[in-house]
Order: sequence, then structure tokens, then C-alpha cells
Amino acid sequence: MNFRKRFTSAVFVLFYIAVSPALSSAQGTPKSFADLSEKLLPAVVNVYTTQNIHVDRNRGNSRNSFPPGGPFEEFFKRFQNPDQEGDSQSNEGNERPRVQQRRSLGSGFIIDASGIIITNNHVIDDADEISIRLQDGTELKAELIGKDDKVDLAVLKVETDEDLPFVSFGDDSKSRVGDWVLAIGNPFGLGGTVTAGIISARNRNIQSGPYDQYIQTDASINRGNSGGPMFNMNGEVIGINTAIYSQSGGNVGIGFAVPSTQAEIVIEQLREFGRTKRGRIGVRITPVSDEIAESLGMDDAEGALVNTVEENSPSSKAGVEFGDIIIEFDGTKIIEVRDLTTKVANTKIASTVDMVVLRKGKRVTLHITIDELDEGALTDDAEEEAVVEELEVVLGLTLTKLDDEARKELKIEAGMEGVLITKVDYDSGREGLRALRRGDVIVEVTQQKVMTVDDVKVRIEAQREADRSVVLLSIFRSGQFAHVPVELDEDE
Repeated sequence: MNFRKRFTSAVFVLFYIAVSPALSSAQGTPKSFADLSEKLLPAVVNVYTTQNIHVDRNRGNSRNSFPPGGPFEEFFKRFQNPDQEGDSQSNEGNERPRVQQRRSLGSGFIIDASGIIITNNHVIDDADEISIRLQDGTELKAELIGKDDKVDLAVLKVETDEDLPFVSFGDDSKSRVGDWVLAIGNPFGLGGTVTAGIISARNRNIQSGPYDQYIQTDASINRGNSGGPMFNMNGEVIGINTAIYSQSGGNVGIGFAVPSTQAEIVIEQLREFGRTKRGRIGVRITPVSDEIAESLGMDDAEGALVNTVEENSPSSKAGVEFGDIIIEFDGTKIIEVRDLTTKVANTKIASTVDMVVLRKGKRVTLHITIDELDEGALTDDAEEEAVVEELEVVLGLTLTKLDDEARKELKIEAGMEGVLITKVDYDSGREGLRALRRGDVIVEVTQQKVMTVDDVKVRIEAQREADRSVVLLSIFRSGQFAHVPVELDEDE
């Protein structure tokens, strides 16, 4: 019975499509990809790399190394060096390191007739030699112009006396889920291969880097396709095929491509500077969780909550404050932290844009000038502790006023005011306490400054009266600020 129903439905769908040519045509279903493929294939190249690996003959490698004195040690020494006889140590010290070559393959595409080629960073990373092969079989040595490991892109240059066929970028933001796409590349070293599919999803975060916003496709992508182009039906590059989701290593219909709007910004900088110049605004942020949103009376858990505003940074100059929630940047609504970090990174250095923050429930528009991000900067996260007296327990936290002695021990500047946590009752089972520890300083409760334990208690009571189940604590720890939502209980 179920089979009969399913079969009838399938027939109905096919019949509906057959009698509705106008609808089918409106969806843009192509009769063939042949003309488009013929036009695009010459601009897609195979990328081959060679990496020289120096191997110590005495130490061998992981495949045939055995413990010294073991029964296979002598055998494998002779196997690796057939001409060596007798004492295995007779030539010790005279053996020179052996060079092995590791070869890999990938794909790329030409974007300029002079020989500018785009591929993935992971295709050419650590390569000693890079070469490309055109569709007509011509092989050329390639020079690395620049690479970016955060977005996984690289720019190559080949020298040639003739103009090369090339393709142009399109605007991926105009493409929709369900649109047809073509992927062309070099799977398994087979050479120019065309596959077709649709855009399955957009703005995918696969945890490969800090700026993930991949286009997902079901067009067949396999090993060797990395760095190849994804085209729309106008023959424009709207993505660079970069990764697949597969437990076997083969195609399962889930591939990911760097969107063209993101790639073009990186490629332009790599061509000009040999590296990527990313924007920064000088804040440390955290997601607005459901608990934080509930504690602040927000309708939706959206935006990026400011934990720290760096001194003399674009944000400090623009008037950003601790506890602000960034909800819009340069016209883009900020739903989650990644929306902000990606947008800021892709914003031109020295440009000034509008940023909207939610400050104590009110929208505030700030004008912020973008600075360049130092991606090599590190932060110190050392722990500090203090011993104080005159304690009071609130929400499972043992609290006391921050005094000069505590400031000295915790290395806190003299102007800092707040309430010091001296003990946390982790056994209470209260949600949120695990994020707190001894030595934290509570500086705000629900975005209101606190200087005494009584201030903390008043703010908590206000949350209860507002029928909220969570209270937001803003804390200072080791030079950094953070926001921690803590579960409320019944009246104490």
C-alpha cells in the first residue's frame, strides 16, 4: 500500500513537470552543459607540486623503524642499503641524508591572460616546486605570489609568451540555494573533469578556520578537485572548491567552496601585498547565548557581546563600551559572532563604517575606522588568586568588596571597582558557576556597575522581580573581561 502511494506520487510529480513546461523553464534547468563546459575548460588547470623531504638514513622512517637490538633491525638496515655488508655500524657517520619527494595534485583556474592562477593554499603549501598543466597538455613552472591559510587560497603566476584563456568572478550573493552550478577540476589526477549539481546551502561553518562561510554543493567533488572553480550558469566563478565531507575520502554529495565575494578580497590583497591584510576593530567578544538574552530581556539571542575594548583601538576611539552588544556592522545584521569577525576581516583597512550597538536596551550608532589585524599577537591568560576576609555567600559565590590589598595581589589597576569572588560552590549544581573561579572580579550585574556585595544582591533581586531565571555577571580576570550568565534560584 505504501509503495503504491509513493509510486502514484512519483508519477504525479513527473506528470506535473511534463505538463508544466513554463514552470520547468522558469527554474532554468539546462538541456546540456556542453557549450558552457567547452567554453570554460581551457581556463582550468591541473596543479602539481613536489616537496623534498630529507630523511636520515640511520634513523629510517616510521614505516620500518624497529627498537634498537630487535630481530628486524639488521635486516632492514641491509634492505635499505643492499651494498652494505658486515658490521651495520662500519659505515656509520658516512651516510648522507636521503631525499624523498612527495608529490601532490590539485586544481586551479586562470583569472588573467598574463598567467595569474588561483588555487587552494593546502594544494601548494610547503611545496618546493609547483607546475601547472593546461588543457592542451602544455606544462609550465609556477611561482607563488601569495597565500592565505585562514581562507585557504593561493595565487600563482606562470610565464608565457601567449595570452592564456581566463575566466572572471561573479557575485555569489546573487546565487540561491537550488541554483545549478558546474565544478571543473583534476580529480585523482585524471585531468579536466566537469561535474554538475546545485547549491545545497550557503554560509556553512565547517570549523576549518575563523572565517568559514562556505557554499555547499552536491556537484561531485573528489580528491584533486581542490582549488578548482565552481561556475554559475553564466560561466562566472562563484566559488573555489576547497573541501568535502566524507568518511571514505570519496564523493558523497557534500562539497564546500569558498564564496567568490570573500575570495576576491583575499586574492586582490595577495596579488598586491603577497599576504592578506585583515581588518580589526579592537574588541574581544562573546556570543549572546539564550541565557544572556533572557537575562537582558532581549527577544532573540543575536549579536556579539563586548567583553573587552582594547586601549587606543578603533573601538575605543569610536566610543564602544564594555557590555555593548554589536547588532549591525556596515549594513550587515550580526546574528552570531562569526558574522562580525568575517565582516570586519573583509573590510578595507582605514575605511570608516557605521556600527550599531545595543547599549542598555537602546540602539546606538557609532562610526568606526578599521585598523589592520596583527594575526601574530598573543595574549596572556595567567591565573591570579587572592585571600580576603569579611565574606558573604550569594548564588553559591563567596563575595567580598575589592580592596587595595586584593588589587595589588591580582595586579589590578587602582581605578578598578567591583566585588571579588573568593570561592565558588561548584557542587550547588547551579548553571553557569563552572565558568567562574576564585579571583574573578564582578564589575557589572545585568550591565549595571557594582561596587559592593549589596549592589550585587540588589541587582539580583531586580532580576527576580522581573521574573527572569538568569542573571548576567560581567567579570574581570587576568586583564580580560567576560560575561557569564548564572542561573537564579528561588528567593534566598
